[in-house]
Formats: sequence, structure tokens, C-alpha cells
Amino acid sequence: MKKVTTLLAAALATAVGVANAADTITVVSWGGAYTKSQVEAYHKPWMAATGNTVVSEDYNGGLAEVKAQVDANNVKWDLVDVELSDAIRGCDEGLLEPLNIDDMPNGADGSSATDDFLPGTFYDCAIASIVWSTIYAYDSTKVSGSPSTIADFFDLETYPGKRGLRKNPKANLEMALMADGVPAAEVYGVLETEEGIARAFAKLDTIKGEAVFWEAGAQPPQLLADGEVVMTTAYNGRIFNAVASEKKPFEIVWDGQVWDLDLWVMPKGAPNKEAAMDFLKYSTGTEALAEQASWISYGPVRKSSSSLVGSFHDQPELKMADHMPTAEANLTNALQNNFEFWADNQDQLNEQFNAWLAK
Repeated sequence: MKKVTTLLAAALATAVGVANAADTITVVSWGGAYTKSQVEAYHKPWMAATGNTVVSEDYNGGLAEVKAQVDANNVKWDLVDVELSDAIRGCDEGLLEPLNIDDMPNGADGSSATDDFLPGTFYDCAIASIVWSTIYAYDSTKVSGSPSTIADFFDLETYPGKRGLRKNPKANLEMALMADGVPAAEVYGVLETEEGIARAFAKLDTIKGEAVFWEAGAQPPQLLADGEVVMTTAYNGRIFNAVASEKKPFEIVWDGQVWDLDLWVMPKGAPNKEAAMDFLKYSTGTEALAEQASWISYGPVRKSSSSLVGSFHDQPELKMADHMPTAEANLTNALQNNFEFWADNQDQLNEQFNAWLAK
């Protein structure tokens, strides 16, 4: 990572704008290994360059807290890391500040931000940073055999034991349908119907009695490590870090992965807008994104970052490119999260999911 480190030093001298001295911004993200990757790649170097301070807070996703702050005219958060459907919905509801891709720095290769960011990674109120995925993983010391398909996650007879599931309909419904034989390309068409939603919940019923539900991204690897489950859905980077940093005997199954973006948004009325914009520009620069990818296996959204992605930060033999959701071998049966579907249906399906949990 020497090349990236050198480029980061140069970027700090040229790309980071001048923010007000001793500004403090509050940056909200998902905690655990993911926030650590942001702290190492974004927070620390930006603070060193500007003299400003980043206060890092964790949350479990969604727009409820952003909406409460905006509605109360008491916004305390400056930047929030969100899923794409929440970015679109928050913009539509007037909860977020507009963000312009043209304000972002050029790529390290000189390309404009518009050309450098992958298609579909910037929006009126959001700028993406990473591609991530919901996968499932298992503890190889507690599972006999080698699960390899999404259907295996639902097969309690062949692979008995508790299953971890996110306490949210998102990804669960899609994975359930793929496990039930629906081709990835047809999943959202099926979910557009009442029959399709019922089919997904019926498939989830088959493992509900063995399900342990999680909310924060740091929980699934802990559930596996503690032996509370033998398999769990999880964010791919969290499992990677448990294996790479803690030498856990976990295996990722990429079949049926649901991949998505995480994006920065700025709540309407953010209290430290100028400094927050400066941080946003830095954290979506070529070198910072490549540096983050040395800490966690989430793919950077800039084309110019790809060639700079090397090895895991303290293990030069561990090449990160193979562990990204976007690696060719990992995309053979993958589904991109349909943000429009979830922006339109999240509330209704949350209600149905909570009712299903209560049964």
C-alpha cells in the first residue's frame, strides 16, 4: 500500500480544501469494521490535514433519526452513510441537502468526477463511496459439508442449526425468492405482486423457528463466533474482516448475493455544512477510496481507484480484489438491490415483516 500512502499524502496537500479552523463535524455510519475502515482512510488523514475534528456516531440505518432532526429544526448530524433506497427517499421527502457531482474532485488520472464515478453512483442528494453486498456465511467448524447455494441457507435438513437474519425485509425477501427457485433477474417482478410477497414470506417461514435476528452489522460475525448460529446473512466486509483480522473459520457463499451501494448524504440544515463538504470531497477522492478498500472488502466506486487497490493493510499476501462483491467470480448469481422498489415499498413491507415476526 506504499503507492496509495504516497498518493494520499499528495492528495492531502492539494485536494483537501481549506475549512474553518477547529471545526467539528458529526459523521454517522454503521459501526464495527466498516466505520473503522472509514476512520483509518478518511477521518484520521482529513483531521491531520485540516486540524478539524470528526465525531463518529453509529446507527442502524433508515431515515427515522434524520427525519426527526429535520422536522424538529434541530439537526445535529453533518453527514450520514445510507443505503441507496434511503438516499432516494430522503431526497424526495426534502430531508437532504442537494449535492453536485461536479463539486467532487477529479480522479487521480485527471478524469472528471462525472466520468470517474461508476454509473448510478451519484444522485441529486447523495454521493456513493462503496459497493457492498449482503451474503450469507457459515462457520466451517460447525457445518458438515460445503454449502454453496442460497438454497442451502434454507435447507435445515442437510445443514441443521440456527440461522441469523437481519431484522428487516430488505435482502431477506430477495434471498428467499432466489432460494425458492426464482431467477435473480425476475425477483423484483415477483415481489411486485401480493402472491410474490406471500411466496417470499412462506420461504422465510421454513427457517423462522431457527432464526436469530440481528440489527447492527457487527452482530452477524459475533453470532457466528459465539456459536449462536451456524449460518447468517451478513455484510460481506464484516465477514471478511473476521476472517482476515481475527482468523475466524468463516466461509462466504456468494451465490444469491444482493449487492448495493452506500452513499454520503447531508441532512437538511446540517450545522457544519462547509467543513462537512470538505470532508465529503476528501472521502470520495481516488486515493481515500482505494485506502478504505485496504481495510475492508467493499469496492470503491471510482474507476481511478481500482488500480490502487492492493492488499489487506497488514497482510501483503491477501489481495483485496478477489474479495470484492464485484469480482467476476462472485457475480455469477448476484442481484442488484432495486432502490426504486424499496423506496416505494419500504414502509409497507416493514409493517408486513414486523407482523410476520410477531406471529
